[in-house]
Amino acid sequence: MILSFIVEIVVSIILLLNVNNYQNDTVKINELTYGVKENFNQEELYPKYYTYSILDMDDNLIYKTSDNTSLSLNEAYKNKDTIITINVSGVEYRILVNNRINEIIEQNNKSILITIIVISLFQLFILSLYYIYLYESILKPFKDMKGYASRISSGNLDVPLKMDRGNTFGAFTESFDIMREELKKARKKEKEANDSKRELVAKLSHDIKTPVASIKSTSELGYAISKDEKDKAYFDTINKKADQINTLVSNLLISSLEDLDEIKINPSKLDSYVLYELIKNSDYLLKVEKYNIPECKIYADRLRLQQVIDNIISNSYKYAKTNIHVESNIIDDYLSIEFRDYGYGVNPIELPLLTEKFRRGENSKNEDGVGLGLYISKTFLDGMEGQIELKNANPGFIVAIKLRII
Repeated sequence: MILSFIVEIVVSIILLLNVNNYQNDTVKINELTYGVKENFNQEELYPKYYTYSILDMDDNLIYKTSDNTSLSLNEAYKNKDTIITINVSGVEYRILVNNRINEIIEQNNKSILITIIVISLFQLFILSLYYIYLYESILKPFKDMKGYASRISSGNLDVPLKMDRGNTFGAFTESFDIMREELKKARKKEKEANDSKRELVAKLSHDIKTPVASIKSTSELGYAISKDEKDKAYFDTINKKADQINTLVSNLLISSLEDLDEIKINPSKLDSYVLYELIKNSDYLLKVEKYNIPECKIYADRLRLQQVIDNIISNSYKYAKTNIHVESNIIDDYLSIEFRDYGYGVNPIELPLLTEKFRRGENSKNEDGVGLGLYISKTFLDGMEGQIELKNANPGFIVAIKLRII
């Protein structure tokens, strides 16, 4: 590009210098001078190979070969003509020879224009080739890699990246595709590990629930046939502990399902009075105080809502060991139900974290549990377009659930 630009400038300068340096042939000029002088006033014998005019010393025209000649001394100076003074019979005359400067300039201008056009077209051609080279070797591979990276980030690891060692990113694209293969293998192994984990948890849950069911049925039978109140209390305790084990195993099974996506949540239109039954089913220790539920229609999955209330009341039993106050109100488009115990509450810093998987408060270290109850409850409520809110009371701890009214 730079070389062609320099060539363009040099050619233009040479053509311009040719204009300034142009002179008529000296031999021909001498022949013209001699021919005019020897044949003066015999116009038919004047040389015809130049365009010229003859003037006397007062600028009066004596002769001209064509209309393209200068007709005065000033005009000759202006046109850069060759001016020759001759003496004929003691009288001086001037011959004004046209050097064709204007014609030469016009020709040179055309030559310069053609040169500029040709070199510009050549530059455009070079630029086009250079752009094609850049596009094929850099821009296109980079664009392909950008789209490939987007596919990988979205989880699509099945489409390989076409490798071309001829472009700038050839070796890099090969490494990128190797990374894709490794990610695909890692994802496959991770899936296999998660599947194995879920299968193991499901099998263990089943294996644990079977003897727990036997223990529960035996304790219920013993409670029914026992006549001694002390024995009845023992059987009742066994029955309640069996329920707790059953709840923990169920939570563990639910949490093992990847992101809880495999659990179906089917909310529908329910009467708010079902909450009385759900709370009663969960309150096997009879610690829930008397309460009222406003009449309305709620959007909820009865089975999942039961599990939510089970987790809330079970946590209160475990950590607070106090009565539970239930308060219900309609707030905007939601039915709010607050479960408040009278325990010690939790550290305010921990409140936003308790609905995360496997997160427990510092005050729960001495109690059994893995930190899944509130996580599962929040997931189920989200699926019902509801909400869960945790806050401290004075004294106690409040879990508020909000169900959408329809």
